[in-house]
Amino acid sequence: MQTANSRTPRPQRNVGVVETPRGPVQGYVAHRSSSGTKTNTPIMETPQSVSVIGAEQIRDQKPNKLDEVLRYTAGVRAGTFGADTRNDWWLIRGFKSDDVGLFLDGMQLFYTSYASWKLQPPNMERVEVLRGPSAVLYGGSSPSGIVNVISKMPPTEPVRYIETGVNNFGNAYVGFDVGGPVATQPRDGKQDGKLFYRVVGQVQNGNTQVNFTPDNNYFIAPSFTWKPDADTTFTVLASASKQDTRGINFLPYQGTVTNAPFGKIPTSFFVGDPNVDKFTREQEMLGYQFERNLTDDLTFRQNARFAHIDLTYRGFVGNGWDNINTATMGRYNWYAKNTANQANLDNQLEYRFNTGPVKHTMLFGIDLKGYQIDDYQAFNFGTVPPINVFNPAYGLDIPLTGAPFRNFLLTQKQAGTYIQDQMKLGNFTLVLSGRNDWVATTQAARDTGANIAQRDDSRFSGRAGLIYNFDNGIAPYVSYATSYNPIIGLNASNQLFLPETGQQAEIGVKVAPKGFDGYFTASLFDLKRQNVPTTAVTADAAGNFLQNQTGEVTSRGIELEAVANATKELKLIGAFTSYHLFTSKDLDQSLIGKTPTNTPEMLISGWADYTFKDGPLEGFGFGGGVRYVGSSWADAANTLEVPAVVLGDLAVHYEWQNWRTAINVLNLTDKIYVASCASASSCFYGDRRRVTASVSYKW
Repeated sequence: MQTANSRTPRPQRNVGVVETPRGPVQGYVAHRSSSGTKTNTPIMETPQSVSVIGAEQIRDQKPNKLDEVLRYTAGVRAGTFGADTRNDWWLIRGFKSDDVGLFLDGMQLFYTSYASWKLQPPNMERVEVLRGPSAVLYGGSSPSGIVNVISKMPPTEPVRYIETGVNNFGNAYVGFDVGGPVATQPRDGKQDGKLFYRVVGQVQNGNTQVNFTPDNNYFIAPSFTWKPDADTTFTVLASASKQDTRGINFLPYQGTVTNAPFGKIPTSFFVGDPNVDKFTREQEMLGYQFERNLTDDLTFRQNARFAHIDLTYRGFVGNGWDNINTATMGRYNWYAKNTANQANLDNQLEYRFNTGPVKHTMLFGIDLKGYQIDDYQAFNFGTVPPINVFNPAYGLDIPLTGAPFRNFLLTQKQAGTYIQDQMKLGNFTLVLSGRNDWVATTQAARDTGANIAQRDDSRFSGRAGLIYNFDNGIAPYVSYATSYNPIIGLNASNQLFLPETGQQAEIGVKVAPKGFDGYFTASLFDLKRQNVPTTAVTADAAGNFLQNQTGEVTSRGIELEAVANATKELKLIGAFTSYHLFTSKDLDQSLIGKTPTNTPEMLISGWADYTFKDGPLEGFGFGGGVRYVGSSWADAANTLEVPAVVLGDLAVHYEWQNWRTAINVLNLTDKIYVASCASASSCFYGDRRRVTASVSYKW
């Protein structure tokens, strides 16, 4: 065995821009990512589908929240529930993945019940989408893929940035981003090391397209990095945020997708009561990233984070028509209070060596996860009067009565160990990964503390991938992976969910033409997901739609993606997704072969941005995009169709000296459409036209 010194990631000195998996993306094209391997690996040598959205693309498109960042990404249906301001919602390869597929800096932000996490686009350096099973590296996660948000890190050069803006609904914001090196005192004539800091923050306040529904967000994210020497890096990342909004309409299919006797329900209609409704989220996180090059060939990394969330959801929720002829909707009284804590610790040891002509990057890892949620939920039917769509009466205050239907303390502890070998022989790269997880899940009563149910699970996950990089830039690949996701949560019978499993086979090709700053990818996949939590088709005895686990859902499809810095002026993105998604096993035989609700089977998008770099128009730029979202179903029997929609977006911007002004338009034609329906009584309007004017200054 011989060392592989030529492959050691030694510190770079006195060089130009060197891309790292945690650093900025130049233009729209990223060349390296760590999400697929947990190592610094070229995307062209990763035998799995990876997409990267950088901060420049985020700036150009001006998304308001994380799911909007993903709108132009292959394989992702972003904004499942349209204009809903509460959460970020997305599907990957047809499966809901925002609950178990959200990661921040390589560590999971899992949620169940209503205790969802909120991440802020101004603090995102890059957003990486890894499609396909990822449990072999990350433990419990979505078999369809993950979204890994990379935080903005303390910079080595000073950053001074402030921005303000407002949209046509009167929602305004002020944000800032400041950071850079901090001078350190020399000791004994020597520099102790280098300290860098960064603080990103934003205040956002104002209305949305739905009456009485604000979208108020406040956050601050301080961080610092200490580099005592060239081989050691220690970064602390913290954040605190608060959101005040309200739940948006749960509207019926007839009156949104199709006409009611009176026509359509206005998109501004608020079904709750401003005197009662609220949705508040308070969230804090504190973590660190430590990396040490022990030798030229051996690197140790340890990442850790503790996260806390406190969420309250109260309101009158729409429950279908009370009398469609008089345009009155039924409602029920709802309350949920969730408090959750999550702790993550991931230890990695990377060893680089050669065995003859084979170059190895070996990764050993042990990670620990702990999660606990205090879950209290209650509702009443028949206590809230109906509301008229065109003449709503507000000002009620009807208290909830009776015992809660959920009053539990749920705890999950997970330990996993994994090993991976990236073997490079000539133009071949073979990736073999394996992992075993041990999980303990406990359900206790909140009032007495007594354990009600407990599960202990253990399972192995594996992955094998092979890619060949031709000298002309063409790289075909093949991979197979299994996943295991010991999800936490309760079904409609208040029983602990069974673990979810998945398998996927994928073949594809990546093309990065020589001399061209961009790449093209095509992939075919066959993905199966078992024990999928889905909303019950029929209500329980109390009339509530809760979750059960179906047998198996299959997703087979094709994805095409292109991203390029075509010239110094022109940046391009294109994506095409088509798949067949269907229930392949179920106790209800009538559902086999049917497509789950909320799920379009075709997505097409394209975006371009052009900025003049010379001449009298220097600094002026414009961009635009088109998004096609295919039709979906509002019922499990696939009899109620939600039509496809074509949407356009526009951007115009101008940079002069240190100033930048921009106007961004979402849904340019102000198309009124339904984003999706979870059931015939639970439909959600998509975003109306949103025009955002902004101005920023950097110094």
